[in-house]
Parts: sequence; structure tokens; C-alpha cells
Amino acid sequence: MNDQVPQPTKPQTPPTEAQQRARRGRNIALALGLVAFAILVFLVTVVRLGANVLDRPL
Repeated sequence: MNDQVPQPTKPQTPPTEAQQRARRGRNIALALGLVAFAILVFLVTVVRLGANVLDRPL
């Protein structure tokens, strides 16, 4: 079998300034969404556990 990765036929051009700004904006939005999801999971966990966290034996 042929396991070689096909090479692009044309050389890739570097992204334009507008493309770089758009990519950065998408990356920031994705990072903020991920942080918001992590905070949401943390808050739901704290709310579900409630005061039971303090009542555990040490």
C-alpha cells in the first residue's frame, strides 16, 4: 500500500493581515468559551455538593 502523504501541488502563501486577525479572533473566542465551560462545570459541582463538603470527616 502507498502510505505516503500527498504533497500540495502549489506552495502555500502566508496568510494576509486580515486572515491573521480573523484567526486570532476565533482563537480568543474559543479560549473564552472553554474557560466559561470550565467555570460552569465548577459552579455546578459546587452547587450540587453544597454544604456537604464541610460535613465530611477529616
